[in-house]
Amino acid sequence: MPRPSLPPALPGPASLLRRGLAMLLALAALAGLSACTATVAADAQESVTVAQALAVTSAAETFPADQPTLSVTLPDYWAQTRPGYEGSVWYRLRFDTTRLHAPLLAAYIERACSNAEVHLNGHLIYSGGRMRDPVTRNCYHSQLVTLPNGLLKAQDNRLDVQVAGSPLNRVSARQRAAGLSAVTIGSLPAMRALHERQVFWNITVPKIIAVMLVVLGVLLLALAWVRRLSYLLYFGLVAIGGALLGMRLWWADVGLSNVAVEILICVLSAPVMVCSVLFLLRYGGLFSTRTVDRLLWVQCLLVPMSFALGGTNRVFSVSTLWYTLFGLQIAAAAAAFLWASWRVQRQEFWLMSFLLGVLVVLVGTELAIQYRLLDLAQIHVIHFMLPLLFCVVGLRLVQTFAQALRAAEGAKAALEQRVREVTSEMEHNFALMADQRGEQIAEKERKRIAADLHDDLGAKLLTIVHTSDNERISTLAREALEEMRLSVRGITGKPVRLSDALADWRAEVVQRLGQAGIEVDWDSLPDTGDRTLAARAYVQTTRIVREAVSNMIKHSGASHCNVHCGVDVDDFQLVLQDNGHGIPLELDGKLDRGHGMSTMKQRAKQLHGQCLVESGPGYGTVIRLTLPL
Repeated sequence: MPRPSLPPALPGPASLLRRGLAMLLALAALAGLSACTATVAADAQESVTVAQALAVTSAAETFPADQPTLSVTLPDYWAQTRPGYEGSVWYRLRFDTTRLHAPLLAAYIERACSNAEVHLNGHLIYSGGRMRDPVTRNCYHSQLVTLPNGLLKAQDNRLDVQVAGSPLNRVSARQRAAGLSAVTIGSLPAMRALHERQVFWNITVPKIIAVMLVVLGVLLLALAWVRRLSYLLYFGLVAIGGALLGMRLWWADVGLSNVAVEILICVLSAPVMVCSVLFLLRYGGLFSTRTVDRLLWVQCLLVPMSFALGGTNRVFSVSTLWYTLFGLQIAAAAAAFLWASWRVQRQEFWLMSFLLGVLVVLVGTELAIQYRLLDLAQIHVIHFMLPLLFCVVGLRLVQTFAQALRAAEGAKAALEQRVREVTSEMEHNFALMADQRGEQIAEKERKRIAADLHDDLGAKLLTIVHTSDNERISTLAREALEEMRLSVRGITGKPVRLSDALADWRAEVVQRLGQAGIEVDWDSLPDTGDRTLAARAYVQTTRIVREAVSNMIKHSGASHCNVHCGVDVDDFQLVLQDNGHGIPLELDGKLDRGHGMSTMKQRAKQLHGQCLVESGPGYGTVIRLTLPL
């Protein structure tokens, strides 16, 4: 299926993708490092961690000292100490300030779910929001409470914390079940550092990434609308849906009851999961049937129906069951996608296998927390890693869209170029046809002229050769007859086998030089097979050889001549070397003006070859003729 992207004008998706992957790894490393460094920072300061408290189940305005108390160890998870309870619980913590010498102290509460109020020695000093239904949802917010110096005592300070929350069975995730963590008391700067770190990773980073997801999702929806690509549509919906679900982290006062919000979160997760599965199937080219699509979408109706049947006291079990089912469906779709990409596009396989592997680890970790296989973490890595993972996948989609668009533009340009080439070729063919028609006429006329020369002029020259009593006239007539036959051979245009041509030249060279008293060494060629010379090349080469032999006889004074023939893939070379006295010094630099050498070079040039003359007084003369075959 097509693999789309943005035009080159858009900012480097490949670079953004690499940065996204680097950010994905860096954030994971920083999250773990931050958890360690924060503990070290807290230990470096003088601080007291209070892990023992007296607990009273009550909705009173102040700590009910007249009611029976229960000693608990913090963190206190209501799902373990008071299962099914929903309402308020008071905790009384006692601490001394004798070890704490900071000018201003603060209490750091890592987790008070869903909300908390704090009293110091009987005075209200902090409130996180509404303590009655709908309770403010601060499960992911740590609480930083400044302790006024005027209310502190050296010993036996009472810190009363009222926590309002919901039981595990009425929430859709264990992280939002009611409970209170241990309380750390220390200098305000140190406690603020712990608080800001927790808020940064659990609230600020997911909020920033959610904004990126919305922008990326809108962009992908626009591309899907323009290009009609279903997988871009589904992932755009996943990005926007994931960003909307992330609003639960920072939207503390929703205005709905806690159980309604929990059910709504699970219900809204269903279409996001369906779009995720359909994205993987479409992007991998695994188009599902209508039956599969309908079954996936039917789940969006079954989720609210299951909550209606299960009631508000089974929210956790119903939602955990659905989240497990969603995770299995995404894992199956991811496996199918990787199988398809392994067969089609290996580069896509390795990238997506890494991203989907991270996704499986995140989802598996979250399910392990829900099933109590892992403890609750200070930093909820899935809250920023999962949206960041979506951002990286979205950037990859933008990159592939850009690559496909550039490829389409390149194909269009190539097609236009091919059309121009074909048009030019057609015009050239028409011109060739016209030229061939003219050539056919010319060829026909040449054959007629050749026949006339052979039948008329040739017959007359042959008569002179046999009837003339004058030896010189007979010799001239014989030479004219040979020249006429050579010209006729060139006119007829029949190619000559190279071996036959070499045999003709060797016979003529040996005969003429032998008559002049010059010894000849002719280096024979190996078998040239069926290689041929054009008729015109044969005629011109014959004339060049004759001119070279004539110059050797008339001017060289040589007694020996060596002839070498060479043939390679594309060229034929003929070298004639004598041991004569060479070309006189007065002709040095003027070789083209004498001895017919200008004509020899011109003939070679007409055949797209070359004729080189090398000579020096007393060193003989070398003529190198190179012609293309």
